Amino acid sequence: MDPARILTALAALAPVNKATAADSDEIGQKSSWTGSLTTVAGAADLAAHDELHRDERLLRQGWGVVTGVHSVDGKRRRVAVPLVTRPVRLEVARTEPFDHKIVPAGDIAVHPRLVGTEHAARLTAVLSPDRAGGDLADPSWLLAAATAAGYAVNAVTHRPEPEGAQPVVLARSVIYVSGPRTESGPIGQALLDWSERPGLEATALAAMYGTADAPEADTGPVRSSLPLNREQAAAVCSARTSPVTVVAGAPGCGKSHTLAAIALDTLARGQSVLIATQSVYAADVLARLLARRPGPAPVMFGDTENGTPAHANPGDAPRPDAAKDARRAADDALDLLERVERAIETRLDMEDRRLRALDAPVFLLDDFPGLRDADPDAVEAAAARTRGTGGWPWTRWRRRKARKELQRLAGTAADSAALQQCIGITRDLRAMTRLAADGGPGLEPMWRNLARADEDAARAAAAALLAATAAGDRRDRKAGRALAEINSARFRSSRTDRRNILANVDTAALLRARPLWIGTTADAEAILPTRAGAFDLVIIDEASHVNQLRAAPVLARAERAVIAGDPRQLKFVSFASDARLNEVLERHGLRDLEARLDTGRVSLYDLACGAGPVVELTEHHRSVPHLIGFSAAKFYGGRVRPMTAHPRLQETDAITVHRVAADTAAEDGTVPAEAERAVDLLAELVAAGDRGLAVLSPFRAQAEAIEAAVMKRFDLDAIRAHRIRTGTVHAFQGSESETVIASLGTAPGDSAGRKRFLSGANLFNVMVTRAREHLHVVTALDDPGGLVGEFLDHADRAPAPLPGDGTEGAWPAKLADALSGADAAVRHGYPVGHWKIDLVVGEGDAAFGVLCAVHPDGPRAHIERQRALARAGWRLVDAFPSTYADDASRAAVAVLAELGR
Repeated sequence: MDPARILTALAALAPVNKATAADSDEIGQKSSWTGSLTTVAGAADLAAHDELHRDERLLRQGWGVVTGVHSVDGKRRRVAVPLVTRPVRLEVARTEPFDHKIVPAGDIAVHPRLVGTEHAARLTAVLSPDRAGGDLADPSWLLAAATAAGYAVNAVTHRPEPEGAQPVVLARSVIYVSGPRTESGPIGQALLDWSERPGLEATALAAMYGTADAPEADTGPVRSSLPLNREQAAAVCSARTSPVTVVAGAPGCGKSHTLAAIALDTLARGQSVLIATQSVYAADVLARLLARRPGPAPVMFGDTENGTPAHANPGDAPRPDAAKDARRAADDALDLLERVERAIETRLDMEDRRLRALDAPVFLLDDFPGLRDADPDAVEAAAARTRGTGGWPWTRWRRRKARKELQRLAGTAADSAALQQCIGITRDLRAMTRLAADGGPGLEPMWRNLARADEDAARAAAAALLAATAAGDRRDRKAGRALAEINSARFRSSRTDRRNILANVDTAALLRARPLWIGTTADAEAILPTRAGAFDLVIIDEASHVNQLRAAPVLARAERAVIAGDPRQLKFVSFASDARLNEVLERHGLRDLEARLDTGRVSLYDLACGAGPVVELTEHHRSVPHLIGFSAAKFYGGRVRPMTAHPRLQETDAITVHRVAADTAAEDGTVPAEAERAVDLLAELVAAGDRGLAVLSPFRAQAEAIEAAVMKRFDLDAIRAHRIRTGTVHAFQGSESETVIASLGTAPGDSAGRKRFLSGANLFNVMVTRAREHLHVVTALDDPGGLVGEFLDHADRAPAPLPGDGTEGAWPAKLADALSGADAAVRHGYPVGHWKIDLVVGEGDAAFGVLCAVHPDGPRAHIERQRALARAGWRLVDAFPSTYADDASRAAVAVLAELGR
């Protein structure tokens, strides 16, 4: 299928491309705003509101605000619309002189009808940091700008009158609380423009709709500077070659961590990466994750507070051999790590062999008397050379010579199954003898060496990546010119100006110098060069929230794509017409793609699941087991396993239900009793010194009532000190807090529709998985039944202790019996994530794991289990039978001594 035809169809499915007044960033009638910020109280209230919604980025600075009653798209209504805006933060002093400071927190944007006009540059200059070109002495030009934006104004004023009916334009700065940001601006024309660009056949866009061939998978080892489990490593491997890879995962299962690892692996292979997210907050989260290890600084584009200048000075490049030295150091660190791993594997293999030797049929060695003293490796090599018939004379001579050597070593001239079995027995017996002489495997110092080698290898790999991406041959004069041009384009408000600049950028030189770019899907189209396949890989996060129309231009910019999301969390909302879909499919002859091109129902995540392998992440790292237990069982079929399992947390009752009395919701859609209890509870937590507190509700009216009460009860200092946040469940997707208070916002007498909204599976799943340590549920419902009732039943039951799944093998059972006889708490086969610990001894913080047998999957799995459990914070002790001459009592004494420590 021709990807150009698909883009043309998507353009036809896009909303009407005409920019209207309704597309602008209007100051809502209920929004807070101020003209001059002359009062500390006004500035503090805005700053407090911003702090409560810090991840949503709602605080904005506007200039040239059109107010009064206007005709908007054929209707008369009161408006307050800034002609130019930018996201900001407020720094408010709490001591004299009680001043405030406006801090830019993103890109400047002009009214959509003014993009590309002569007014755009003037308006942009007013809010630019240096105010260069801002004509503030005589702002009469604002009349023409407002008229061009579609408003009939008759005066320019400096006094804010948001409630006034007179149609005027305000020539001064205002700070206001915006509604949630949406993707605005025409997309249809952009899709048509892309349909005419060459090279689309070799992009992730083509792969997404099944028009690209999948190359052979890369199964090479993954050596990341970030620790990875098996599922995460599988995602990294798939992303290396697969045109489309889907990374799915429940809340807290490490999707962002995996995406960061994929980006670093791609960069280490000399390729470029574009990371695009639905929200600025998600982009900043990924940037912070990547910043934990040395590596190339990302270029952050769009509305981000972590913007990275795109400039590059070739004179700043390190010495020419720095990258080679760093790569050599990384190779040396990796070589040392592999030697440590091989040494541990050898000792674990000996322990396995010793166990087999105890039951080995040693009498079989009588048939091969030489084996007791011969080197089994030499015997096996000689036996291998005797195999075969015929061949060249020298080959036959070689076999005759091997038979003589085998006769001398083992007492037989022919290879056989019996001989091979006896070679294995010999190896097992020698391992048993060696371990007896050494007093066991002696792995404790080796585990310490492994931890150091892991950290050294990770640091060296990160340093090598940083040196490679900063090498002088990647930052030449062409790169410098390209970076200067892209930096200039980032500060142009006019879409036309940006496209004219970006059309001439040397993209290849640009991405050699700065191979990592992070921003939102909306900003990518407005800012980045329009070259098909310019990036090697695009990573799109929050894909369940991304519609195909916005994703298509981002996918067209890369050869491969990684799509991440969770179909069991909130999805994007669309009102696309079925009739229009059918008409477009018929017109473009794409009826066979109906299931994919249904842009009203099929998100980018849904589309990707049919285009490439899906790697599901199922190890949970965020919350205590009680908090994730309900969602893991109800929404994820029991596949999600908490790595947070530990006796000190397993019995933690982390969900508290607070019941209040209310018959029905009030006329304004709130349940006041719930709001009051939620804020009282928040006050109790603040008084206790807790931090990282969130209060949320599924219903906007309830969330706003709670927010108003919070702002009345707590000042800005308290909100910041205790990191308090409020909002709807939708606003909290993708984020988390230590403690969450959820006000369900529904009473027994409410309508069935209101109750159905609360019990929506995706919304409910998000609501109950935001807390790391404790969830407080405030509800007026007595016996709700359904999903809500199931959860409240789960919350009311204290979590039971986890006894374990039982021991495997005779030695762990004997050791467990010996420990139980000493009145020590012992759990058998304790599950942590997808791993099991042979024995867990002790209670609470004193509990530790005892590994007393090689992992059933072999030494390599044993090492990976050791790493995973150590990262999860477990204290581990080895108690192999060879260390104690198979005496469980002796082993129990040593384990109990460790418990005493």
